[in-house]
Parts: sequence; structure tokens; C-alpha cells
Amino acid sequence: MNKHFLGDTAVLLGRSLRHIARSPDTIITTAIMPIAFMLLFVYVFGGAIETGSDSYVNYLLPGILIITIASGISYTAFRLFLDMKGGIFERFQSMPIARSSVLWAHVLTSLVANLISLVVVVLVAVIMGFRTGAGVLNWLAAAGILVLFTLALTWIAVIPGLTAKTLDGASAFSYPLIFLPFVSSAFVPTGSMPGPVRAFAEHQPVTSIVNAIRNLFTQQPVGADIWIALAWCTGILVLAYLFANLTYRRKIS
Repeated sequence: MNKHFLGDTAVLLGRSLRHIARSPDTIITTAIMPIAFMLLFVYVFGGAIETGSDSYVNYLLPGILIITIASGISYTAFRLFLDMKGGIFERFQSMPIARSSVLWAHVLTSLVANLISLVVVVLVAVIMGFRTGAGVLNWLAAAGILVLFTLALTWIAVIPGLTAKTLDGASAFSYPLIFLPFVSSAFVPTGSMPGPVRAFAEHQPVTSIVNAIRNLFTQQPVGADIWIALAWCTGILVLAYLFANLTYRRKIS
């Protein structure tokens, strides 16, 4: 690793965070859609959905947090695409900085922005009636899963950010990721779904992640869900990281 990697990454991270600070609508926009879904499902559909939970917002929140991350990472691809087209990468290559620090700065910016959006969504959920007796360790475990999931999706976002031909193409990849929680246990128990849909829902990553976080919030045994969730997040993260770095090296070579 280049000895200047940490310092270079910190400088470029500061640059990206200043861009967000000057345009807070990025975080506001990221949080608005998940909050709108939460309001819609709790106050319009919640009374008709049987989840076995005393409060539907308690059942719903883990899935909304996943949607928040999925919608937020589209901005990573968006910002990376603008840097690629703006020629800033070429200028960085002419400077004595660690090349990998450019990508890591974007990834860490995504992590910070998404964590802020997640906090905003949780605060709105509390206003809507979300309550939990989860202790500090349970919150830290849930936060750890969300951070790992954010990093995994962010490295996926790096790939279209580097390869897309248009601005719309750079951010459009996130649409299937936003849709995925709807075919999971995020909104309704998978047992109420038709056979083929249920089979897909029970064996895709979002369901195990949502179930693990929900059990942590309700202080229920997490069982195998947390290990399955960690395996999914780690596997996706490793593959996305390797492919993103391979794509980056080809771009700058």
C-alpha cells in the first residue's frame, strides 16, 4: 500500500464531503423516498397487513433502512461519473498520490452520507411510534450489519460510476436494488407469499439482513439469520471490491 494512502484518502474525502455540505439536498433527497414509503405503508397499508407485531412501524423499519441505503448509493455512481467525465481523474494521475485513494474517498463519502440518512429515517420512525428495548450491543450489531451492507452496495455502485456512458445510466443501476426489499420479509412475512415468490424471497440477501436487524431491535434470538446476513454482505463486498478495482485499473491504464 502506498505510504501516502491514508493522508491522500483523507484529503480527497474532505473534498467530497465539502461538496455534500454545499449541496445538502443530496441527503435530503436520499431520505425523502424511504420516509415516504414508511408513511405510506404505516398509515395507509399497515392496518391491512398482518405481521404478528404490535406495531407495524417496528416491523417495517429494518426494510426501510435497507431501501435508504439502496437509494443513497446511486449518488456514489453519480459523483464518480461526474469526476470521470470532468477530467479530475486525469489530473489526479499526474499528481504523486495513491491511485486507490480516489475510489476510497468516494466510498467513505457514501458511507458517511448514508449513515446520516439512516439516522434521519430512524428519528422519523421514532416520531411515528417506533420503540425498541434493544441495548447498546444490539444497536451496535445492527449498525455493523448496515455499515457492511452499505460498503458492499457502494463498491457495486463504483462499477457503473466508472463504466456508464450517460449520467442516467450511472445512477439507474440502483433501481433493482431499491425494488429487492419489496420481494422479501421487509414489508410482509414471506409465509403469505405464493410458492415461487416465497422461495425467492426467503433465499435472497435482503430477507436475512432484515430479519437479523428486526430480531436485534426486538431482542429476539437472531439464530442463523445474522450469520447468513454477514455471509451475504461479506461475499458481495469482496466480489464488488475486486471487480471495481479491476475496472478502475483498466480505466486509468
